[in-house]
Amino acid sequence: MKKKINRNYFWAETFIKELSSIGVKYACISPGSRNTALTLAVANNKKIKSFVHIDERCSAFFALGIAKASGTPVILLCTSGTATAELYPAIIEAYQQRVPLIICTADRPPELLNTGANQTINQNNLYKNHIRWFFDAGLPEPIQRRIRHIKAIAKRAVYESLVRSKGPVHLNFPFRKPFEPDEFTDEVDSEVIKAAELVLPDKKDLYKENGKNIVSEKWFKEIADYLIKFKKGLVIAGPENYNESFHFNCEKLASILGYPVLADGASQLRFGKHNKQNILFSFEGFLRSDSFSQIYKPEIILQFGRTITSKALGLYFEKCSAIRFMVNEYGDWFDPANRANAAFACKPYLFCEKMIEYLHSKKINRSSGSWIKTIKKLDEKSLKVKNKVITNSGFPNECRIIEELVNILPDKSQLMISNSMPIRDFDYFAPVTKKNINVFNNRGASGIDGITSTALGLAALEKKPTILLTGDSAFYYDLNALLAAKKYKIPLIIVLINNNGGGIFEVLPISKYGKVFKEYFVAPHNLDFSPFVKAFGGNYSLVKSWENFKIEFKKALKAKEFSVLEIKTNAADSLKLRQAYWNEANANLQG
Repeated sequence: MKKKINRNYFWAETFIKELSSIGVKYACISPGSRNTALTLAVANNKKIKSFVHIDERCSAFFALGIAKASGTPVILLCTSGTATAELYPAIIEAYQQRVPLIICTADRPPELLNTGANQTINQNNLYKNHIRWFFDAGLPEPIQRRIRHIKAIAKRAVYESLVRSKGPVHLNFPFRKPFEPDEFTDEVDSEVIKAAELVLPDKKDLYKENGKNIVSEKWFKEIADYLIKFKKGLVIAGPENYNESFHFNCEKLASILGYPVLADGASQLRFGKHNKQNILFSFEGFLRSDSFSQIYKPEIILQFGRTITSKALGLYFEKCSAIRFMVNEYGDWFDPANRANAAFACKPYLFCEKMIEYLHSKKINRSSGSWIKTIKKLDEKSLKVKNKVITNSGFPNECRIIEELVNILPDKSQLMISNSMPIRDFDYFAPVTKKNINVFNNRGASGIDGITSTALGLAALEKKPTILLTGDSAFYYDLNALLAAKKYKIPLIIVLINNNGGGIFEVLPISKYGKVFKEYFVAPHNLDFSPFVKAFGGNYSLVKSWENFKIEFKKALKAKEFSVLEIKTNAADSLKLRQAYWNEANANLQG
């Protein structure tokens, strides 16, 4: 028996159904004509929750946030032409941070390329420098062989983005008109229909954890031998969304080895109910000391996670001659100092778990060693200076905002931190707490574009309180994101630090260049953000004191709409306060 179909919609529906059957649950779509078939296929699929964004750049970063929160691939769908280019910044970030996205770009048919046809550009492997896998689906063909092929491509897209080399993948879909399901183009027999509906096997294997035996591997034993040999070492926990097993086992491993853990603010290790006895969080103070690198020389450094945020730690790496091994899931090379010896692909929690077992079998326990006690005392000295200079500082300043915010964050909350100064100050000043705070960032390429959209994507899935700590330039850059906050009633709380422009440039030598510096680098915008927030239906409040910050934050937690709490600061004054802390910490160490 024959059935009338529109080949474009049949093709798109088969592909999208296969994705949803594998476990893809979310999609971000921007309106367009050429992507009609794909859009309808997503809209009609009850297993996929979709979000519609007019601005493709906002859509892409929103998808990035959803993928970060869910840990699963998100469909990102747009029409042809320059719309595809708008996705690129978020794709770069996803590539750098290994976030799974399935980018589906609609395209003109090949006969329209290089003819001057409307909205037609060369989309072949458009993102080739920042993509994990690319495939051009070709024009739809409603025949069994091709239908089986497009289903296999859907399965492979998930596999490539989530398992083999985690990150964004790109599929390009050329279509000829007509696009709508009721405009029939073909009659197909039942065998073609059956091919489209056939369920492919082994889909659940894509989401299985790989618990490979690493203890027997040569590299593992090599690291273990060095760890047993050297009594002076450091464990570095770089930015990453580690699981709770890593939180517990990283500290336990460090204790057995007698090594302190230098925990990046975005490593999650400063937060939660795990033991923090050997977790250092005031190291920026003593690392900036001129004498530290000369006196305290570790023999080995074990680095987990991504590139560290701390400038002082980065400079310390450049001077340090210690053997340094990096361990992260894919063996990525996170070493701008170019001093590391090797990078190994292993899940950090698994490495810690197996190394603890191995060291126990060798009866290694250096938890009471003099090295770790000495470094911990330095951290305690820096903390005392920090409490004196920063914790008791007046309102407003950028440094104290971090501690004030961490203190009022609810347990089990999500915190997205913008690039530029917010992420640096968070690393400098975020204290330890037993509260579970899940920290997110866009430190892959470290741009300020799409920060608000990413935070909204995080908040769209979770009922947990979600807070964004951002600066005025990043907030201005992504104002379009607020439409999604209004449309989907996302109660994101935005703590907006407004120093009227590029405050981070105050720390650079160019800040000495007076008028040129202010006009071309700080580039003050002199904007009143209140009308923008209210235009998108949000709650706005200008914070007047530290006590007022707490009051307004509690109000925002109860609000059903998004809220913006603006704190106006002076970048130069905040820099002086940071410098005062570092100078006193240095003097304290010398004394």
